[in-house]
Amino acid sequence: MDTHVTPADAAATHIQVVPINGNIGAEIRGADLRRKLTPAEFKVIHDALVRHEVIVLRDQDITLDQQMDFGRLFGDLSIHPFSPNLDDKREVIVLDYGKDNPPHLTDQWHADETFREAPPLGTILRARVVPEVGGDTLFSSMTAAYTGLSERMKQYVHGLEALHDFKPWRPLFTSAEAHQKKLREIEARFPNPWHPVVRVHPVSGRRILNVNAQFCVRIKGLKDDESGMILRYLYSRAAIPEYQLRVKWQPHTIVMWDNRAVQHYAPHDYYPRRRTMERVTVAGDPVIGVSGAYAPEEGVGPLPDGKGAMIAPPGQRPIREFERGLY
Repeated sequence: MDTHVTPADAAATHIQVVPINGNIGAEIRGADLRRKLTPAEFKVIHDALVRHEVIVLRDQDITLDQQMDFGRLFGDLSIHPFSPNLDDKREVIVLDYGKDNPPHLTDQWHADETFREAPPLGTILRARVVPEVGGDTLFSSMTAAYTGLSERMKQYVHGLEALHDFKPWRPLFTSAEAHQKKLREIEARFPNPWHPVVRVHPVSGRRILNVNAQFCVRIKGLKDDESGMILRYLYSRAAIPEYQLRVKWQPHTIVMWDNRAVQHYAPHDYYPRRRTMERVTVAGDPVIGVSGAYAPEEGVGPLPDGKGAMIAPPGQRPIREFERGLY
């Protein structure tokens, strides 16, 4: 079932949902996160997140508590086991990069924390300090990435599972016994899950390409070279511009993305300038794949890109140079 903002929903509030790109992203206008949202307002925002996968809210000069309250409307907040956080608000991740703390691990397409059995539902990022140059964040729709596959490739990846691991943070642990003990504790808390390569969105019912280079290790049942080849191809789908949104930050900009359906990439092009973000993460549910034998996704056609469309005859379109004198 496709969840979307209906005219009745929009009429119930003063909030506007303005799409940004053809396949991903919308700007939310008229919302004030300094006050408690009404149920009708939250429904418009929630449905916009599901439909557009990334929502952008500008000029939200709010407190950390208000940011956390907004996140809790979607579910419980989670604590990241590796990212730097606040002593008194451990659900808040502080991403404060600059000359003395170079950015790390963000310049790779990934979904957040897929090493969990139940990866996050969504992530809410707020800009505090923004560099004059650089520091954008890119997002890519893995719903569009799946839709853009050929039918033969969809049939091939149907039912496959990929192993996920918190591999980016393993180098943080030294050979010291205390570090190794902590590593064993974390491995017990986060045993490597096998997630379906194609997951089903729990709200929209849409199919999503569910592998990312940061956390995936291998595909079950394939030889290492076969697994690597397929994974590299699937990873590359995130880099297709038609599936992407690029957000330019300003102070007090808030971006929330549906981590179930989106990957993101934060370039390091602002270093050594300072860029400070505060993030809260909404806990999610276990990943569910497509059940049964393969069948095309119901009600979903090819992405509109002009390919295969009929070209109008001369006179109804601009004429090409070689056509002059042919008609």
